[in-house]
Amino acid sequence: MTTIFDIPIDTLQGEPGSLAPYQGEALLLVNVASKCGLTPQYTGLERLQARYGDQGFSVLGFPCNQFGGQEPGTVEEIAEFCSATYGVTFPMFEKIEVNGEARHPIYQELTAVADATGEAGDVKWNFEKFLVAPDGAVTRFRPMVDPEAPELVAAIEAVLPGA
Repeated sequence: MTTIFDIPIDTLQGEPGSLAPYQGEALLLVNVASKCGLTPQYTGLERLQARYGDQGFSVLGFPCNQFGGQEPGTVEEIAEFCSATYGVTFPMFEKIEVNGEARHPIYQELTAVADATGEAGDVKWNFEKFLVAPDGAVTRFRPMVDPEAPELVAAIEAVLPGA
């Protein structure tokens, strides 16, 4: 059975990869954009990475230009923006589509998961969050949920390896 950990995806630098190195960790997968009203969420995402990174947790960023053309940059521009503006240290992957016919296979799996209201399907906007527990269970948080919102932090703490 194929899981999201088996699906090939390049890193932001264009190196072939997958999520396999993160299997067994708690992960927060987020479709990100540099020119969005929600872009300041990078700050909270980076704080989560710093707070829980040594406890088997990682934020994984997936640049996406499908929402208002808010991630138009090249790989180099995205990397520079994330580093210089927000000090991003968490792994970033290639620019992908999260909705539609060209939806990346990782997001085909993630979007099948319903949110707290029971709604599955398309990603609504930039910065939608998918918490993947070490056992592969997925919890979905919509874009307006701040990375440091109590319900998201509690969900992360509940699935940290060894928690």
